[in-house]
Amino acid sequence: MSYIPTYKTKYREEIIPALMTEFGYKSTMQVPKLLKIVVNQGIGQAIADKKIAEFSVNELTAITGQKAVAKRSTKDISNFKLRKDMVIGSMVTLRQDNMYDFLERLIASALPRIRDFKGVNSKLDGKGNYTLGLEEQIIFPEMVLDQIHKIMGMNITFVTSAETDEEAFALLKHFGIPFKK
Repeated sequence: MSYIPTYKTKYREEIIPALMTEFGYKSTMQVPKLLKIVVNQGIGQAIADKKIAEFSVNELTAITGQKAVAKRSTKDISNFKLRKDMVIGSMVTLRQDNMYDFLERLIASALPRIRDFKGVNSKLDGKGNYTLGLEEQIIFPEMVLDQIHKIMGMNITFVTSAETDEEAFALLKHFGIPFKK
């Protein structure tokens, strides 16, 4: 028997029926789904210190369980002392089982570890996508405090197939993302 993530099963057995009754869909194919999760970390400090880029890639790989990619600048910007092809960020795109596993770890173990946590902002982008900004990577249990060289934030973008923000909000709420009231 092959491994099936808990949140994938939850989506099929609980979320699809709940959204079908909530929005009156006639087919299960109309129900919005989570397409991908993109975890992005901007590392502008890597211009001065090249090792920060390497640390960022390694940390994102540990957090997500999938190899992170270093992103490079496309042009020169003299005001930022930026040259073309310098590393300025790292990112991971999670799909399928890796996406559901990361979502479960984010909701069950990482978000509750944030100090003075009252929920996440509920503003979507108008196209059914949601971006969550985190200020420090140490909230993830995969991070060992002794091995962290610099505390950096990250953006986590949830890309859904929803047509409207209301559908995407309902989908993410059913997954268990703790939105502010």
